[in-house]
Amino acid sequence: MELTLTVSEELASRLRPVEDRLAQILELGLREWQAAPPQFEGLGDVLEILASLPPPQEVLALRPSLALQERISTLLDKLRKGGLSADDERDWQKYQYIEHLVRIAKAKAALQLKSSETP
Repeated sequence: MELTLTVSEELASRLRPVEDRLAQILELGLREWQAAPPQFEGLGDVLEILASLPPPQEVLALRPSLALQERISTLLDKLRKGGLSADDERDWQKYQYIEHLVRIAKAKAALQLKSSETP
């Protein structure tokens, strides 16, 4: 397959000496990019709260920010109307994973509250 890319002059000058190995460089770069830990845009607040090991009441009160709610609504709308782009799909998977973690944290918080209320 032939692929044409437009890159900056600076990058082009760095690539010229390794032109014969570009396919290998792209393969390695793609692997590294895919293996990189997910970026949790819009989720920092939730993660920071959970990382502070808050009391159960604070965990149960966790809610997504307005910006995060809007992003999730946008993704849901795209999903219903025909699908997500590759970038949107990655975002969607990240949000689902964080939601799963928050649900686990909330379930444990609810159990803690229940056990502390029982004599």
